[in-house]
Amino acid sequence: MAVARPVGASSEGVRKSMQANKGRDTKPELALRRAVHALGLRYRVSVRPLPKVRRTADLVFTKAKLAVFLDGCFWHGCPDHHTKSATNSAYWAEKVVRNRERDAETDQKLTEAGWHVIRVWEHENPKDAAGRIADQVQSIRRTDSAHK
Repeated sequence: MAVARPVGASSEGVRKSMQANKGRDTKPELALRRAVHALGLRYRVSVRPLPKVRRTADLVFTKAKLAVFLDGCFWHGCPDHHTKSATNSAYWAEKVVRNRERDAETDQKLTEAGWHVIRVWEHENPKDAAGRIADQVQSIRRTDSAHK
């Protein structure tokens, strides 16, 4: 019986484009990191909040136990900006579904482990997203100091 394998790139151009996709330090990530840093917050980059779980957050505030994920509109199925692929559309539609399921599972695992999670879409204004992140960090710090 033949084993179904994921379909590769539909053309040489698509293959080169896929290989050029960066796993970190993308333009939206760098813009978000600059905006968060400008607010005086310090964080770790591309860290597994839960070392035994193979999920890497884009920004991690270890003391506050806050993990920030910057999700790409295409890869994570943004309701406003996701576009359907013209070629290999069934494969890509399923890929986005799997990504969204994995995102939900990641959020659940982190929450169960006492972490806070913020998801930012790549199209969001970096300063606005940084403000949300700063508000959450401050809220966590206030809560933590109230419990001490």
